[in-house]
Amino acid sequence: MKELDTIRVLIVDDDEDDFFLTSDYINDIQGKKFTIDWAKNFDNAVEKIITAAYDICFFDFLLGAKTGLDLLKRAIQEGCQSPIILLTGKGDQRIDMEAMKLGAVDYLIKNELDPEKLERCIRYSLERADTLKTLRESEQQYRTIFNHVRQGIIVTQPESGRFIYYNPATLEMLGYAADELSQMSTATIFEKPEVWEQFNEKLEENGNLDKFEAIFITKKGEKKICLIDAQKQKNSEGKESFLSIIHDVTAQRKAEREAMMHEKMAATGRLVRTLAHEVRNPLTNIHLSVEQLESEFDDEDAKLFLGIIRRNSQRISDLITELLNNSKPSELAFSKISVHEILDETLEQAIDRINLKNITLEKQYGSDVLLNLDRNKIKIAFLNIIINAVEAMEEGNGVLIIKSTIDNDLCYISIKDNGTGISPENMSRLFEPYFTAKNNGIGLGLAATLNIIQSHKATVEVNSELGKGTEFIITFLLK
Repeated sequence: MKELDTIRVLIVDDDEDDFFLTSDYINDIQGKKFTIDWAKNFDNAVEKIITAAYDICFFDFLLGAKTGLDLLKRAIQEGCQSPIILLTGKGDQRIDMEAMKLGAVDYLIKNELDPEKLERCIRYSLERADTLKTLRESEQQYRTIFNHVRQGIIVTQPESGRFIYYNPATLEMLGYAADELSQMSTATIFEKPEVWEQFNEKLEENGNLDKFEAIFITKKGEKKICLIDAQKQKNSEGKESFLSIIHDVTAQRKAEREAMMHEKMAATGRLVRTLAHEVRNPLTNIHLSVEQLESEFDDEDAKLFLGIIRRNSQRISDLITELLNNSKPSELAFSKISVHEILDETLEQAIDRINLKNITLEKQYGSDVLLNLDRNKIKIAFLNIIINAVEAMEEGNGVLIIKSTIDNDLCYISIKDNGTGISPENMSRLFEPYFTAKNNGIGLGLAATLNIIQSHKATVEVNSELGKGTEFIITFLLK
């Protein structure tokens, strides 16, 4: 405890003789210096508590129409943090318990006072006050960290998952108001109930979890990829709770996917250019040789086989050209185009296929906006996605949803179906040239789509679940 040069004391007592008697006892304490102030009634005491700072206060229980308990309540309301001792003429356990409950640090009987008892009371009270001050300061520091840290921090009940505490970052991450989250369980924000159950079981069993991955659903229905560091803890009453720190890695994972797609396209481009160079040289020789032989042979059978060689050589040459075109950035002719207009034009090109499979089309357009687009190329990109969606849906039961939204400086185009979905193993290869899950596909549609979208400085995100459908979300910058 920090030693005080002079201890400032306030005595509140409506009996002047009792004040002097208590003051004398205090001044008789050896090794301490005191300055003692007197308040002779309730109102005088309130004024002094508000305007002056004391190290310790003594309140008499009887203060005319009001009591020391009333003054104790008022002092705490006014922000008094000094230790308060209640004085009374005779012992009363009920008053003693009430005083302790309200925040008094001690309860003394006047006719039992002496310097030794007061010295011990003052010393213990100041030590306790010093400890409480340190605790308050620590609490304030931790609360500041708790409120300003960028990660979500939550404390929840183990079995029900009900929220006990949460910081502002959690509210911002999930999009809920404080009163809404207080009534919720973590089970409602986990995308999959089985993942929530697995999280609880592992934490209950091990006592802590590091980097547990889960997908949270926000109030707006957005998916957040999160890593959770969690620990099981007990409070002073032995009640268990789960403390979790939530790291939102959605943007990081999205950037990683985009970087991987860029690198994959770049690597594919390098490979294609190398192959094109190595294959076209001997292919040119084959073409020249076939032409020479065709001019020398009159035999029909020989010409038949030479024709087969020529056509297949040309097919190889065409495939190489197609590969080269898909692996290099598109050359675009930009102009300002309405989002709604370009979506309607694309749907018009796909409407026959949509109607043929009796698919329900829902257009959920938000505010319109002009984007800097290459009209023909972006229609190819959208059309590839829409045709894939149509082909993935069951005839007569398909629902195709085309949605546009504006959020801050971003424009989102969502193309969503309720088709067969894409398996996790195929998701990682979705935009690879010549990769396809279709029996009659060649695997260049989505590769070209990604090339076009990236040439528009836009991004594409794919969410899919087997048996439930797929959603492509294309994001354009407005600025």
